[in-house]
Amino acid sequence: MKKCIVVFLLSLPAATLLHAQGDSTNTPHLNTDTIKHLPEVTVHAYEQYGSILTTPAAVNVIRSADLNSGNNTGILQAVNTAPGVRMEERSPGSYRFGIRGSSLESPFGVRNVKVYYNGIPYTDPSGNTYLNQLGFYNIQSLEIIKGPGSSLYGAGTGGVLLINSMPDVWRQGVEVNYTGGSYGLSNTEGEIRIGDSSMRNVIRYQHLASDGYRLQSAVRNDIISWDAIAKHGAGGELSAHFFYGDLSYQTPGGLTLQEYNADAQNARPATATAPSAASAMATIYQRTFLAGLTNKQQFGDHWTNVTTVYGDYSRQLNPNLRNYSRTSEPNVGGRTVFSYEGCIGKSLFQWVTGGEVQEEFAQDRTYNNVNGQPQGLQTDQEITNGQVVGFTQLAWHISGWIITGGMSLNRLDVKLNTLSATAPAEQDKTYRNQLAPRLAVLNRISDKVSVYGTIEKGFSPPTTSELAPTGSEANLELSPEQGWNYEAGTRGYLMKQRLYFDVNVFYFQLANTIVERRDSSGGDHYVNSGSTSQFGVEAYLRYRLITSRLLSSFFWLGYSGYSFHYDKFVQLTTDYSGKEMPGTPANTVSAGVHLSAGFGGYVDVNYYFCDRIALNDANTAYSDPYHLLGGRVGYKREIGHVAFDVFAGANNILNQKYSLGNDINAVNGRYYNAAAPISYYAGVSLAVLR
Repeated sequence: MKKCIVVFLLSLPAATLLHAQGDSTNTPHLNTDTIKHLPEVTVHAYEQYGSILTTPAAVNVIRSADLNSGNNTGILQAVNTAPGVRMEERSPGSYRFGIRGSSLESPFGVRNVKVYYNGIPYTDPSGNTYLNQLGFYNIQSLEIIKGPGSSLYGAGTGGVLLINSMPDVWRQGVEVNYTGGSYGLSNTEGEIRIGDSSMRNVIRYQHLASDGYRLQSAVRNDIISWDAIAKHGAGGELSAHFFYGDLSYQTPGGLTLQEYNADAQNARPATATAPSAASAMATIYQRTFLAGLTNKQQFGDHWTNVTTVYGDYSRQLNPNLRNYSRTSEPNVGGRTVFSYEGCIGKSLFQWVTGGEVQEEFAQDRTYNNVNGQPQGLQTDQEITNGQVVGFTQLAWHISGWIITGGMSLNRLDVKLNTLSATAPAEQDKTYRNQLAPRLAVLNRISDKVSVYGTIEKGFSPPTTSELAPTGSEANLELSPEQGWNYEAGTRGYLMKQRLYFDVNVFYFQLANTIVERRDSSGGDHYVNSGSTSQFGVEAYLRYRLITSRLLSSFFWLGYSGYSFHYDKFVQLTTDYSGKEMPGTPANTVSAGVHLSAGFGGYVDVNYYFCDRIALNDANTAYSDPYHLLGGRVGYKREIGHVAFDVFAGANNILNQKYSLGNDINAVNGRYYNAAAPISYYAGVSLAVLR
């Protein structure tokens, strides 16, 4: 037993994790020290619960201090500091989230990335994720797994996003947060934290409103949530998570280059075949209720089980340029994971096995849109999705080596029942028994540096939105995406732990890549594009400049360099083989500096560069590169039981004109969704803590 303990201790980190790779402070919102105390961060990726130095995967960890370095209304700025990850905002409330180009097939939202909220499967069985339904304060930390996570998280080639809503450091109290800014921005949050180490409750209410920079781009979001964790019995822990969100956001639509240059603030104007976005009252009204329970139980010294059950209901109304859609998407599911940890000789052995089941019963009705009101039924469809995933993983820790092997079996059943056609029809499609293996090897070459390599297969069936786009003809002949990812990386600490580095390279060969097409009225449809080759380099550095009682500071730098191309892609008589894949910049750079003074003052400066982006498969149109500069200054202290933070800042200080969230392959060149020029914000946080 002593030998096993020694082996286990050798696998623990020698130092704390840093910034976006896990170094930010694990504190409530109003912690007054962001530099001196850097407690160790546990990485949950692949259920291994260890330091990032012992995690054989490309993982970014974004902590609460990273999220609170902007205007405290959204996570976009913090997410884009992570190499390999790109978040876009086509208009306020309309997000697109991609990992290594996974948003190619996504006109909005999150697709081809599996998302978990406090361990609850938040991506529904149809493959869609309503990330925009969550408020800023529902996200206390993020863990981003890059590359296919299919071996343990089911179908997906883009990656995995793990969201945590509970504070890392627990303190009872009441807190109020407010931010106001340009274009009518107003974000208010109030929360109550009740309990102790054995029982914790967090109740939050959030209200966000903005008029938006463009015409027809206002947003409103109201969220009520309750998170609770309670210990029970011997080695037991029960957690409950509930939230209700009521979101509405207007959709201004894409502009041509001529319209974008003439008046980027305008919404899409009327054409000979379609009304304007304003006259159509193009808006998405979305309500979501989620309830989930998770029980964690330890059995003896070796076995642990974590079981989650949940129910989710989303309703969406969407008057748009083509029609008026009404969808209802109730779904239920669960996930169970059994873990064993023990010794074999001088080595530590871990086994994880389990499964995930989800079932969705959706109804989609499409009407004519008459000035924002539904009239005259066009289509009525019932869509049933059933997904079953079984997985197992073995990890062997011995003499500084960690060898991990895992695989999953995936099955997805889709049934489409069309009720409103002259001749009602029923179609079904089954994607069955897709095996997704993964092999990873990591070596601790010293107590402060590790290297790793992985080989893994990704499998991703089409989402319901791709098989049966609203108002468009269903295409159940779409094939699932699948491919192999080869990756190597190194990370660690140098210069007496003042410098943290994380560098990785990968090559991803993807077959049956799904790409989006848009018709002249803005309708979506999808096709398989043959095969693609995706080569990339990602790097992150973080360096401590000064550490003293009077002044602390650090500098960080992130870089992503990609060469993504179609291998073979022929559409009718057009050959796109060898062309650059649209939607992903070849180079991005993120950088920042944090300064914190002993008296409570602080400064955050951030920079982001995005290279030009191909806007269509033919590579005949590109967006311009742009440089974004932002900053925040503030003063925060804790006096007795009262803590406060007063801050102000600006985004896009260089006043760059750019499109954040282009509509790829849009007909007539309607690619551009203009982002706001320079904008300002100010806010205050006040808490009474125990």
